[in-house]
Amino acid sequence: MKAKAVRLHAANDLRLEEFELPPIKDDEVLVRVVSDSICMSTYKCATLGVDHKRVHEDVAEHPAIMGHEFAGDIVEVGAKWADRFKPGMKFTIQPALNYKGTMWSPGYSYEFCGGDATYCILPAEVMECDCLLEYTGEAYYQASLAEPMSCSIGAFHAAYHTQMGVYEHEMGIREGGKLAIVAGAGPMGLGALTYALHCDRRPSLVVVADINQDRLDRAAELFPPAEIKAETGIDLMFINNGACDDPVATLREASGGTGFDDVLCYAPVAPVVTLSSAIMGRDGCLNFFAGPTDKQFSAPINFYEVHYGSHHVMGTTGGNTADMVESLELTAADRVDPSVMVTHVGGLDAAADTTLNLPKIPGGKKLIYTHISMPLTALDDLRSKAAEDKRYASLADIVEANRGLWCPAAERYLLEHWAETE
Repeated sequence: MKAKAVRLHAANDLRLEEFELPPIKDDEVLVRVVSDSICMSTYKCATLGVDHKRVHEDVAEHPAIMGHEFAGDIVEVGAKWADRFKPGMKFTIQPALNYKGTMWSPGYSYEFCGGDATYCILPAEVMECDCLLEYTGEAYYQASLAEPMSCSIGAFHAAYHTQMGVYEHEMGIREGGKLAIVAGAGPMGLGALTYALHCDRRPSLVVVADINQDRLDRAAELFPPAEIKAETGIDLMFINNGACDDPVATLREASGGTGFDDVLCYAPVAPVVTLSSAIMGRDGCLNFFAGPTDKQFSAPINFYEVHYGSHHVMGTTGGNTADMVESLELTAADRVDPSVMVTHVGGLDAAADTTLNLPKIPGGKKLIYTHISMPLTALDDLRSKAAEDKRYASLADIVEANRGLWCPAAERYLLEHWAETE
């Protein structure tokens, strides 16, 4: 059958193409993709090409479909999986397969599997690893965003703490402890924040530090500290560390002088890593979350405190299936709202340019609907486009009525009123 997809041919070479999908094998599943949210990891993949660990060496001959944060509908099921999955089911996937020790992943490594597509074929390993998940909610974007949410959830679970003379780690952030999210007012930081405020193992203090005041202001509007305190009992602070004469002193003072039990670092920038290290308290755990493109990236940290203060550093590159399920369950229960990450929407025709220019585009997550044609549009700009197309006015009405956030009603309107690309 015919499909359209954004495919990687080489570094900085993404093309929206129409091509023929082969018939599925007995151990494969054909799906119709509806939504895909663009990840900074996809930008890194697109700019590195075969130098990326997940991209196969013959990508020029067998281009890889981009996008790994996707959801849609199952169309056809191979005989091997017919007892587990049925046509018509909604789905999402956990792309971190960890299949037989490889780093292959949908959205990076497969010629016929990825999220920036109208249709794609899930290879056998997706099902063998229990990474094809039925989705029973209404809005596809919530299932797409379950993947980036699962990455943040995984970072919380992977954190650990120690006791002097005890050689077993206590897993997870410190319950009732102090948490800092550094470079944390971007989309992934806000995902981490909403999880920190509503998960079962919560800190008593969360400080979000960033150098972008516009992002911090938006975050404070979405998470008013007084309301958060009344609702959860958690103290929440937003600090522009770029405006501080001494960021380390300011952030340590915000912690009450003790330093932080857990620090999540969301930028692969050496001074940010050093700052993150310097604000840890005793037995502080630093999760370096944002992956660099420079294979020689390094940053100074205080090894005196590693030795005497039990500081420790670790990193996570994604979540697992259990994290994904937790994300979906928390969203279904209205305990977390992943839409706080979304600032732009667009059609498949916008996906390639958006991916290649992602660091230059302000805001948070860029959400792509693969069966519509629409330029990438900031939610804040919907009203200004109403003069050229009245549909934008109706979409703006829906979004503005929802605190400026994307929502199921907005998705329904978009899918009903924008033209199909097929």
